[in-house]
Amino acid sequence: MKVPHMIAAELRRLTSTRLSTLALLALVIVPILYGGLYLWANQDPYAKLSDIPVALVVEDTGVPADGDTAARNIGDEVATELLKRGDFDWHRVSDQAAQRGLEDNRYDFAIILPADFSAALTSVSGDDPRQAEIILETYDANSYLASTIGSQAVERIRSTVAQEVGQEAASTLLDSISTIRGKIVEAGEGAAELATGTVELADGTVRLVEGAASAVTGAAELESGSATLADGAARVAGGNAEVAAAADRVAGVVNQLTADLPAARAAITADLLALGLDHPTIDAVLTRLDAVGAGIRAGDQRVQEVVGQIDELASGSREVADGAVRLRDGLATLQSGLGTLSDGAGTLRDGAASLSSGSATLRDALQSGAAEIPDSSADLRQSQARTIADPIKLETDGVAQAANYGAGLAPFFGALAGWIGIYALFLIVKPISRRAVAALHSPVRITLAGWLTPGMFGLIQMSLLFLVLMFALDFPMVYPLGTLGIMMLASLTYTAIILALNVWWGEVGQFLGLVLMVLQLVTAGGTFPWQTLPGPLAVLHNLLPMSYVVDGMRQFMYGGDLSRTITDATVLLCWLVAGFLFTAIAVTRKTRYRTLGDLEPSILA
Repeated sequence: MKVPHMIAAELRRLTSTRLSTLALLALVIVPILYGGLYLWANQDPYAKLSDIPVALVVEDTGVPADGDTAARNIGDEVATELLKRGDFDWHRVSDQAAQRGLEDNRYDFAIILPADFSAALTSVSGDDPRQAEIILETYDANSYLASTIGSQAVERIRSTVAQEVGQEAASTLLDSISTIRGKIVEAGEGAAELATGTVELADGTVRLVEGAASAVTGAAELESGSATLADGAARVAGGNAEVAAAADRVAGVVNQLTADLPAARAAITADLLALGLDHPTIDAVLTRLDAVGAGIRAGDQRVQEVVGQIDELASGSREVADGAVRLRDGLATLQSGLGTLSDGAGTLRDGAASLSSGSATLRDALQSGAAEIPDSSADLRQSQARTIADPIKLETDGVAQAANYGAGLAPFFGALAGWIGIYALFLIVKPISRRAVAALHSPVRITLAGWLTPGMFGLIQMSLLFLVLMFALDFPMVYPLGTLGIMMLASLTYTAIILALNVWWGEVGQFLGLVLMVLQLVTAGGTFPWQTLPGPLAVLHNLLPMSYVVDGMRQFMYGGDLSRTITDATVLLCWLVAGFLFTAIAVTRKTRYRTLGDLEPSILA
């Protein structure tokens, strides 16, 4: 019996009745029912997040107005923004309503903004900064994954609020820096003027020092001359005093003489009368005497005037002498003061030089500091504040990228559906033809026929599943023919493995196929990265065929590294050949040896 005859015989058996034909068709579409329906249900769940009911509780009391700061309730602002965005089906309710809604399964989770939410967010500008809290309440009895989704929602709110608050704080900081820069620029201009003034001051103090030195020298010379003047004036005053004294004595004599004239005239008259002179003679004598008296009185007057002038001269020379002494003493004081002034001017000169150097350093430092602070406009500061608040932008550049959640799971569930489909087929397909074994036909032909019969149905299964993935679910595929090819190769490989298990151990082998499917379910790395598996399971990941089916489908669907598909196909071919050879060995044993077990009817049959 040839291979086509054995395949045809098995097909006639499988379609001998209407019920058996329906059973065969039902098993053929098992991969579509499993893989297609599951992937359809989970095609893009993240696009449906807006249908998830979430309770939003705002207990925030806000912050009151303070000076120039207006009253604000950030909790209300966040709630308004969330309701507007519609990421979830938000319901703003009280805390009691949220608790009842969680227990009644009306809400999947609840987010609570506590009473001090605004106060905590604005505390960064005070002396008691603290973090604000966002409370997530879940009810895993409704849905465990709701907790994970809720954590993502809280993280979105946290990042959004942190960005907004950080932008406001950064904007305030940048505005303050801009104001400081303006003040520094003004200070720099003032320092420049100060530096110019101190240079002039330094020059002036140098001239002052030179002038003070000259003044000290002149004052010394003047003081020496004034001492000589004082001595001379003192001697002149002394001489003038003696002259004045002599003149006073002369004036006294003359004055006395003048005062004695009347008495002398009377005595002379008496004497002349006594001599017996007549009155005319006496009058003539007295006339001459009166002329002399008049001259004496005139001389007395003149003497008195001269003596007064001499006294004035003496008094003036004394005053001059006293003034010369005071001048000498004053010049000595002036010389001492000018010496002090000269020393102070030297100190001032040194200080002015230091001030000039320091003011120049201050000017340069202020100008340099102002240059280090960028001169920004209000728009630029707003842009800078946004960048500071959110400095990192996530740019996803997928070299090989799945279109959505369902497309990401398609390789795993496609590979798993292929195994389930073949496993289900072996519930009604006979592994090998017992007639052919009994007739001692070629073990290779028997094995080939036993493999091709379910293998052809497996190819149909994978082809139908491929059409569902590509057209019904509209999953993008960079290399569709490669994807179909790896799916077909996977089905043929699964067929060889499950065929070997059935031929060697019968019903036990069928059970082992189920165990092997479970092992591959957890080790194929279809969901989480396989590196997260425990050590023994990670070893199985690198050995079992489904891991390579998943990897191959990913590379073809997402446009990954095609060189890896060569390794994937090689491993699958190795499993296919090993399964085929293993089956051929069992068939060879059956054609040469018979046991009582071979004659027992199958439990499944």
